[in-house]
Amino acid sequence: MSKRSLLIVDDENSFRTLIGRELERAGYEVSGVAGIGEARRALQHAFDVVLLDVRMPDGSGLELLPEIKEQWPTTEVIMLTAFGTVEEAIRAMKQGAYDFLTKPCKLAELEAVLEKALERQQLQRSNTALNLEVERLQPTDGVIGSTNDMKELFDLVARVARTDTTVLIRGESGVGKEVVARAVHRQSLRAHQPFIVVDCAALHENLLQSELFGHEKGAYTGAGSLKHGLFEVANRGTLFLDEIAELTPGLQVRLLRVLQNHTFRRLGGNSDITVDVRVIAATNRSLENMIKEGSFREDLFFRLNVVPLHIPPLRQRRDDLPALIEHFCKTSSVAPRRGTQVSPEAIEVLKRYSWPGNVRELENVIERALILCDDGLILPEHLPMGVRMAPQFEPEPGAGEWPTLEELEMRYIKRVLDHCRGHRQNAARMLGISERNLYRKLKELEQPSAGSSTES
Repeated sequence: MSKRSLLIVDDENSFRTLIGRELERAGYEVSGVAGIGEARRALQHAFDVVLLDVRMPDGSGLELLPEIKEQWPTTEVIMLTAFGTVEEAIRAMKQGAYDFLTKPCKLAELEAVLEKALERQQLQRSNTALNLEVERLQPTDGVIGSTNDMKELFDLVARVARTDTTVLIRGESGVGKEVVARAVHRQSLRAHQPFIVVDCAALHENLLQSELFGHEKGAYTGAGSLKHGLFEVANRGTLFLDEIAELTPGLQVRLLRVLQNHTFRRLGGNSDITVDVRVIAATNRSLENMIKEGSFREDLFFRLNVVPLHIPPLRQRRDDLPALIEHFCKTSSVAPRRGTQVSPEAIEVLKRYSWPGNVRELENVIERALILCDDGLILPEHLPMGVRMAPQFEPEPGAGEWPTLEELEMRYIKRVLDHCRGHRQNAARMLGISERNLYRKLKELEQPSAGSSTES
């Protein structure tokens, strides 16, 4: 984790040196400048806090204050002056200063104000992150499993969580990649910092670029105000990039630069912004095949694939079904069904099903059953017709072959489309993917000659 950055703007060299040395000992990364002009140049980069003198030879700190707050709204500014007046203090506070101190000030007093300012800054960032996350929070924010594959996964999650290294989570759609990403974040030193989710398939390139990196006021038509990107919002926390394979070549280049240098520029901006963000990416596609096809950068792959985590599909860990079913019965928000049980007959039907939609499909099936059952017991008739009547994908006598994952996926997508009467938006919502991703899958699956793009 990086140190808190602090800029001292004061024309007294002895004050800058003394205070700077003491604050460096307290754990701050300190820079110092002697005037307004030097401060403007230094503020091409963001600082967590600015100590700003009011009266300097080349201008007033009260004139620089609104410029700082417009360019860096989350930067906290503490005004310093040897000739403070009530009018100046009121003006500074109205313009966004956190506090107004009179020199000479005690070091303990200054450190206390700095700590409170940073606490408010972190609260603002956390609130911003919370607003972005509210609609994405799920009641199933926990990883469940007791098979050997899942135990190995839990061990890897615990080990990698203690580091800041980049993680690539791989697995089919619906296996719970976001849940695992949250588990990594919760067990890390960043657990109390923002966790931001970005669906790379949900937005077109220009919108996604603006979401990730932000833009300056006037950067393009309609950009009426400065916008902070999600990399800034996630500073000191974790950014989860879901469906990373959907990034365009241009965005792949920009992401690679952030991973290498920890810096980026807003759209329309001229200055580098430094961030301390841990990146976790996820995909259900074969990035190796995409590299061979020329649609995914090999250098970006190596940057992302430092620690790969593979989540097995549900059909390969059927022993986890009872625990998952119990969990969904207890945590479902559709009705207060805390005491609902699943009959042995229903359990048997659920165990025989192949679950092409994985854990996400199971959660939806249990939610539906909870709505339909009235006496606290889920029976086979409460399960969807597709689950009850679907062919059990076992090897036929004499056939000696299992269906491929591509065949299973195609059958499931067609079944969902039939259920939605061909309505792609509703089908994509039921499948838990974007409509754009559904269209891509249909195009790929309709081409027999094309290799499967889904990981096995």
